[in-house]
Amino acid sequence: MGGHPYTPSVAQVTADSLIGRLVDGRYQIVARVARGGMATVYRAHDNRLNREIALKVMHPHLAEGEQAVSFRERFEREARSAAGLQHHGVVAVYDQGTDGDMRYLTMEYVPGTNLRQLIRDGDLTLRRSFAVLDVVLSALAAAHAKGIVHRDIKPENVLLEQGTGRPKVADFGLARAISEVSNTTTGTVLGTVAYLAPETISTGHVDARADVYAVGILAFEMFTGRLPHAGEGPIQVAYAHVNTDVPPVSAFAGHLGRPLDLLVRALTARDPDRRPSDAAVALDALRNTFQRIPNEVLDIPASAAPPPSQAAVKAARTAVVERPAAGRWVAQQPPQPPPPPVQRPRRGRKVLLAVAVLAVLFSAWWYTERGPGAYAVVPDGVVGVAAQQAEEALTEAGLTPQGEERHDSEVPEGEVISVVPDEGRRWKRDEPVRLVVSLGQELAEVPAGLVGMTGKAAQTALRDAGLTDVEVSREYTNDGARDEVIWASVRDGDMVPTDEHVRLTVSDGPPPVTVPEVAGLGADEATGELEAEDFDVERQDRFDEEAPAGTVLGTEPAGGAGAEQGSTVTIVVSQGPEGTVPDVVGMSVEDARTTLEEAGYTVVLRGFGELFGNGVTETKPAAGKHLEQGGEVTVWTW
Repeated sequence: MGGHPYTPSVAQVTADSLIGRLVDGRYQIVARVARGGMATVYRAHDNRLNREIALKVMHPHLAEGEQAVSFRERFEREARSAAGLQHHGVVAVYDQGTDGDMRYLTMEYVPGTNLRQLIRDGDLTLRRSFAVLDVVLSALAAAHAKGIVHRDIKPENVLLEQGTGRPKVADFGLARAISEVSNTTTGTVLGTVAYLAPETISTGHVDARADVYAVGILAFEMFTGRLPHAGEGPIQVAYAHVNTDVPPVSAFAGHLGRPLDLLVRALTARDPDRRPSDAAVALDALRNTFQRIPNEVLDIPASAAPPPSQAAVKAARTAVVERPAAGRWVAQQPPQPPPPPVQRPRRGRKVLLAVAVLAVLFSAWWYTERGPGAYAVVPDGVVGVAAQQAEEALTEAGLTPQGEERHDSEVPEGEVISVVPDEGRRWKRDEPVRLVVSLGQELAEVPAGLVGMTGKAAQTALRDAGLTDVEVSREYTNDGARDEVIWASVRDGDMVPTDEHVRLTVSDGPPPVTVPEVAGLGADEATGELEAEDFDVERQDRFDEEAPAGTVLGTEPAGGAGAEQGSTVTIVVSQGPEGTVPDVVGMSVEDARTTLEEAGYTVVLRGFGELFGNGVTETKPAAGKHLEQGGEVTVWTW
């Protein structure tokens, strides 16, 4: 899939015998995307649903030998568990199956790159790092809540969606099955030893806290651009994990402060009992730390460059050359008047002198009003400097500056964004030169109380404040009401640029509850089981030629499906074959009358139950007895 660490060459791809194969009569393999020690991932087309998917094919050798049966069972069990994860930060697993000797998973195809490439590019800011870690821990929290441990968190398994950059955690399910088998075979664990918890290395024990440790190493790498432990080989790195604490991140990036040191120290504690117990607890710690970081630090690239050497500083100083003031580059000297003609003593000398004076005056007028003296050249170096310096350069060049201010997210406040006309252009001295000066980034104040608003209200509040670039994701949670904002990437009262990309996480309410399978039970027993799961129950009766009267035929939603906690589940109850008296015992008189009349019978009431609000205690004929439609059913109430 996009962002996978292994990229095949063209020669490798064309040599792959599976390319072009139709798997299970449905999945057409298009290209090989990645190949690792455990499986090969292909881009494929699902012909039935007409969509692109990722097809992960298990290497045949893992299904052979003494552990083959055990591995296959775990592979299938974990695939089913992973498929049950419904979270926006998890690469969805659609299905698993076999085609001959081939065992495969079908998954969501995520075109794009992965976190490893983003770390290598060095463009990560703390704000972006926290946003990625928030989604990763949120996804792991959903997995830990279902008893699933990922076991292989690393940058290669955090995919970044093309276009949006939205992170998704990959390889749920397969990671556990492989790690359990390959520990004793090919040494696969050493392949990702940089992210293994000390207890996993020393004892092989893995639980949710091992995932938390891996996220801590991931955070260290994102914050500093490097791994905490270096070594000549996997053994040395593993030894360091077991015997050495992860160093503080502030030792490698000076702008990172104590809150980040404490966060990484907690996530990577060598004693698992001193770490957060699972990803949900770690997510709270991450969000609390985010609130403590000064806003101006959040947008500094996390990989701080080392200070320059003294030699580099000295070389830079000697390279400085003072340039003349801008106006001096364009100073012009007026042409000298021609030398006066040789005077000959004659009577018209005064006339010639007058003509010469007129010629000089005309030349001066023409030079300043129509000739070169009427124009000046806009000097170089007025864009990107302080406005006062630019104005002085224009004035020295004989031009008149005219200022205009505008917000700009790239040019610092007080510097010139542009000049009209452009530098180097000739311009009449009597027309002003327009300098566009930056007011700096246009800032907006983050509205108060975003967390706790509805998603729609929060977007409106942000838009009214001037923040329009808003991304909304949703996740299940027991902490907030449905459609309520539970996290925001900006904090109340902060002043942030108006082009800030704001991320909101909105609650989808509590996780869905699985509807119990009650088909075949009696109506009362089925109602009891559903009410035990906090569902409201409604009843719908229907004739059925096979099921005895009073037997539950099914439910809506169906058994095994997910439904919102406290929602209504309708049970469909058999009335027996058409012409069979329905079971109305226990119903209210009104509901019983409706049921019997819909079945085509005439109802006769007996007893005092209707008067006192009691329900039906007996019918004659009894429920399940055959009675032609139009017949009379006596309903007794006491």
